[in-house]
Amino acid sequence: MTVTQARRAEIGHAVKRLVVRESRLSVPPEHIADDEPLNGDLLRVNSLGFLGMLVQLEDDLDVVLPDNLFVNRTFTVVADLVDVVVAAVGAETDGCSGAKS
Repeated sequence: MTVTQARRAEIGHAVKRLVVRESRLSVPPEHIADDEPLNGDLLRVNSLGFLGMLVQLEDDLDVVLPDNLFVNRTFTVVADLVDVVVAAVGAETDGCSGAKS
């Protein structure tokens, strides 16, 4: 099953809200572009902060992000993280698991 546009927008907003908070910015999440680098002039997400964001995304979106989902992937821009979370939500929906265990 595919993720609806509304769910993808919800995931995108959740990711952007967390990268803004992790970068200690005072801008609305809507002002963050999908192609904004996670560690560039605006956003400053380090590896420890990235892991914390993953845990928070699981809680906020009521999903489980499998560990192997991140193997051999590079997260450069906001959209990279959004895409992985969308894929996890789609896989969870396909598996009919619904919510976290």
